[in-house]
Amino acid sequence: MRMSLFPLFVLLLPLLEIAGFVIVGREVGALATVGLVILSTIAGSLLLRHQGFGVMARVRAEMDAGRDPSRQLAHGAMIVLAAILLIIPGFITDIIAILLLLPPVRDLAWRLLKSRIVMATSFSSGFSARRRDKVIDLDDRDYSRDDYERGPDHNSPWRRLKDD
Repeated sequence: MRMSLFPLFVLLLPLLEIAGFVIVGREVGALATVGLVILSTIAGSLLLRHQGFGVMARVRAEMDAGRDPSRQLAHGAMIVLAAILLIIPGFITDIIAILLLLPPVRDLAWRLLKSRIVMATSFSSGFSARRRDKVIDLDDRDYSRDDYERGPDHNSPWRRLKDD
């Protein structure tokens, strides 16, 4: 039976991060350690804010060129994950985040994960595929509170739609 090491890693991560704080704190001091944690949190939040718009622009450019945007979406997701890992206090998560920010590492991760991801989209469908002949456009004189209190109007466009 194949056992994943991910749950074990998630359980051990807080202990590893505490050990990282102790080691770094011993080498550079407590104040510098806190400063590094705050700096990585600020860098992660700025990266998260900036990259959201950049990813959407790259995906739009790929779609406009008629190419598959899945690689750009995956790279964007990895950059967002890196930003979130930078926001989480700890040096191990920061190291993983810095690795995810490197394009060769993202390319390697994409090559490993590409076979497990299924894109279920159709770029041909969208607003143009929607049927427009059943749309009823009402203005203020077509409906009012007085009409509701008098009872149903048999000439209402809503009745015509139902009878079709």
